[in-house]
Amino acid sequence: MSSQTQSKTLLLVNTNQERLATISRLLAENTKFEVVTANSAADAIKIMRVSVIHFVVSNIKMGSFDGWRLARLVRSGVFKCSADTPFVIVANTWCEHIANTTAREFGVNRLLSFEEHTKLLQIINEDQLEPIEDREKLQLLAIEDNPETSNLVSRILSSRFEIHHAKDGEEGLKIWRDLKPALVLLDVMLPGLSGKDVLRQIMAECPSQSVVIMTANHTMELAEELMLGGAADFVTKPFRAEQLRRACETAARREDYLISNQQFAAKVDSLNKSRQNYQQIFEAHQQLLDQLGSVVIELDADGNITFLNQAWTRLTGFSIEHCLNQPLSNYIESHSPSDRHFSQQISDLLSASGRNSFEFQLKNNRSKTLWVEAKIKDCQSENDTHKSFSGTIDDITDRKKAQQDLEYLAMHDSLTGLFNRHYFEAELNQFAATASRGNGPHCLLYADLDHFKVINDTLGHQQGDAVLRDISVLVKERLRDSDIFSRIGGDEFAILLPNTKSQEAIIIAEALCKLLDNYQFKLKDKFFRLNCSIGIAEIDGDEQNSEEYMKQADIALYAAKKQGRNMAHLYTADDAQSIELKTSMEWTQKIHQAVANDNLALYLQPVVNIQSRQTAYYEALVRLKIDGQIILPGEFIPALEREGYMSFLDMQVIKNAIKYLKTYPELPKLSVNLSAQGFSDERLVPAIKEQIETYQVEPSRIIFELTESASLSNIAATKKIVSNIAELGCDFSIDDFGTGFSTFSYLKQLPAQSVKIDGSFVIDLVSNPVDNALVKAIYEVATALDKETVAEFVENEATLNILESIGVTYAQGYHLGKPAPIDDYFSN
Repeated sequence: MSSQTQSKTLLLVNTNQERLATISRLLAENTKFEVVTANSAADAIKIMRVSVIHFVVSNIKMGSFDGWRLARLVRSGVFKCSADTPFVIVANTWCEHIANTTAREFGVNRLLSFEEHTKLLQIINEDQLEPIEDREKLQLLAIEDNPETSNLVSRILSSRFEIHHAKDGEEGLKIWRDLKPALVLLDVMLPGLSGKDVLRQIMAECPSQSVVIMTANHTMELAEELMLGGAADFVTKPFRAEQLRRACETAARREDYLISNQQFAAKVDSLNKSRQNYQQIFEAHQQLLDQLGSVVIELDADGNITFLNQAWTRLTGFSIEHCLNQPLSNYIESHSPSDRHFSQQISDLLSASGRNSFEFQLKNNRSKTLWVEAKIKDCQSENDTHKSFSGTIDDITDRKKAQQDLEYLAMHDSLTGLFNRHYFEAELNQFAATASRGNGPHCLLYADLDHFKVINDTLGHQQGDAVLRDISVLVKERLRDSDIFSRIGGDEFAILLPNTKSQEAIIIAEALCKLLDNYQFKLKDKFFRLNCSIGIAEIDGDEQNSEEYMKQADIALYAAKKQGRNMAHLYTADDAQSIELKTSMEWTQKIHQAVANDNLALYLQPVVNIQSRQTAYYEALVRLKIDGQIILPGEFIPALEREGYMSFLDMQVIKNAIKYLKTYPELPKLSVNLSAQGFSDERLVPAIKEQIETYQVEPSRIIFELTESASLSNIAATKKIVSNIAELGCDFSIDDFGTGFSTFSYLKQLPAQSVKIDGSFVIDLVSNPVDNALVKAIYEVATALDKETVAEFVENEATLNILESIGVTYAQGYHLGKPAPIDDYFSN
């Protein structure tokens, strides 16, 4: 057909106007045919009756008519076109059965689905388009009044059909209704009820019945009338055997073809509706994903990005299209050790299953880095051979910055910028540990400014703070980079000298004393001199823990003051015997006497819900009654700690507190402080359980508090003991929270219900913006970990209002209630 000319005509038949226009445009623009269109079978027949058509393209369903019968008419030679005119069907629906069977039976040259309609161009250009080139007997009803014709029908068709005969129309209709044959062979000229009437009746009752008409009058008008009336085909008498067999075979299969096409069309329609529904669901889910604040990401087994939502663009500035199929590692800031660790983490994750969560730095399109937290999960199913991963990425830059700021503040003194006590104690632990392994010795200097109180009392705290800052700068300039200089509190400082012998430490300490003695401080146009006393302890590895070295330095400092101040003193064993031991033994004896004489008292201080201003619970604070005086814990607890006697005191406090809860049922809850020594005592949990059972008190009314430094000394042990306490039904709180430099690394590991913000951050909250930021950060971190917050040292209404604006849950302090005997709050 490559020799097509402009004069040749192609008839395009399709009842779908949109598809008719699509195919017509394709053929008109890309072939030399003159394209003539028809949108119904009747129009197509009219065109072929008067015009020579060289190529026909038709669909199948055309109202009450179909493309198969149109092809049959072409092949019969009733039109002006040649009987072998190429005939191609472009079907709205498609299946192999229709393609391989129907097209062959009806002499269709090719059959395409509409999705393949562009292949028409290739088919039209083929040089020779040949027609497309096994069965149980079907029931056939022959309605024929001529016995000879009936016998001829039987001889020709008996090998393929089981044949039943009727001599007239009435008998034929009766047998047809009973038999429901696959095919009716109907003579037009019958006695009585004519063949046309029988055809009309059959079509009225069963429009899909295949009927082949036998007629002696072979005219185009009659063929058109019978075919439009519902006949599947016709043969003229006298007919040839092959002609009859072909007509009957084709007609017998027509119903199957139509039904197959209807069923397939219904299936396609159902699939299209399902696809539309899925598309709607997909779009709804995509819209939901794009509205999420978290980045949703999918990775393949090689770590390449296969899916992202719009949150990725909002976070990084990179478009989704730019990042798809790119390795996630391309967007990771990899210059820091922690990020290199992440690369190993994701490498491990991509080669293993399970779920993982980690933090790393991400690059945005402005070359800035963001801290993010990724949670990745293996998505491979049991039957899926392709490994993939999905998860979320959340921006934690603000949280990370707050945490880093918090950790800095938690490690440093806000006034001087020096390391604070908690950092110092952690470093002292490290120095003691290295010394015990033979690495050392090191030395500890413990300094106290002589008569510094005079400056505070005469010139005010602001001037005193200025002096402390000046001294910090002055001393730090004289120390080595490796030395650790800390402000312990007030006017007390500590210096750790690594790899330093005691004689070297004495020289350094005396030089510092001389430095301060020669330095003049100008305050309000006046010059002042200050001295300091320094206690020295050698960290030689002989002591069991770092606290012993701190005690030694403290005792040495006391000795330096006793010897006249403005000097340094190296600790010796004689110092301990003369000062510390005597004091500790005296207090231990007094505690025993207080317990025996029932002189151990618990004072209560209310803890108030900030929003409601109602008391939520009380904290139990221990006091000693000696000679009619109330002794505060600051006077006797250091001595008990040195003697390792705090566990005994804890047991007595727990017993009295639980007894109070029994005696005073209106007491809502009571919090009890535990010492580090008591907390590590294996008798603690059994003792608590015993007292609860003895007094039959609801465990949920008891809150145990442990200082942050004690909580972090042994995380694993702390978690175990807290879990045991929780099993009893009691709550747990971390006291003095925020002062430990490692707090935020370990907080999420501690199973505490609440944290008590250290009072040093609260007392100056109104005037100190650093404290304000610190308290706010502690609140945010605690809230993120689902823990309540308690602020202590609340001394005025302004502080309380700030805490309320931050969101802190509870407050405690003299403004809300001073510690007092229980009878001041409750009485029987």
